Amino acid sequence: MRDTFDPLPHPRPVVYADSDHVSLRFRQGELQSLMSVQQPTHLVVPYTRTMMGFLLMVHKPAHILMIGLGGGSLAKFCYHHLPETRITVVDINPHVIAMRGHFQVPDDDARFKVVCADGADFVRDTRKTFDVILVDGFDADGQSAQLSSTAFYEDACRVLRPKGVMAINLDSDHPAHSVFLERVHTTYRGNMFVIGVQERANHVVFATKGLALSSENMDLAAALQDRSPVVHLQLQAELGRIFRLIDDGSRFPPVDVRDVGGLA
Repeated sequence: MRDTFDPLPHPRPVVYADSDHVSLRFRQGELQSLMSVQQPTHLVVPYTRTMMGFLLMVHKPAHILMIGLGGGSLAKFCYHHLPETRITVVDINPHVIAMRGHFQVPDDDARFKVVCADGADFVRDTRKTFDVILVDGFDADGQSAQLSSTAFYEDACRVLRPKGVMAINLDSDHPAHSVFLERVHTTYRGNMFVIGVQERANHVVFATKGLALSSENMDLAAALQDRSPVVHLQLQAELGRIFRLIDDGSRFPPVDVRDVGGLA
């Protein structure tokens, strides 16, 4: 596994700042990450709150793996509000990592580490296991192909601990979206659920290893127990929405990849 990368092949993002927000963008008009100046650890972009739905199933994760740093919204939130948790963040772009100070991403310490590596290579080669894997693999060209492959999903499942949860942010407008969903469905033997994010063209996919993904295996009270008022304010409504959707019994139906022409 490579630990460092030649920065030349990787696009250099731009940081925009005003009195209210700091944002990370690869192109004008394409938001990658957004931070509130007054509340830098808040989850401003809605899909990031949806990603935290893993707490419904894994209330106190010992180790979280995050693929994709961006502006560090999820990394900061978990670092500050899950003090019992170790966090490893992997990002392929050294320019993104170099901008961590603009977004108040914490320095590496005993329970927080940022690694410059290809996320697909990392999960293939690592000998560590994780309670939660969060995948938010977008770059200047959109959704990462290597982080949507069958091999990546299988490697991630292998390093996920029993009853662990994987949460994946996907572009629902991607032409191969149904193919990617089918790959997750196959890898996790149907233990998956797709949650739409109303404010953007995103789907957050939750997949569980060795645990049926149903409301019977979720606990909203336990997800928020002993959490700070900030966590309740930020997450209670969204975790409740996820719980209700899953309780309704809506589930991802298998798709026939032959219906998606030329995409495998």
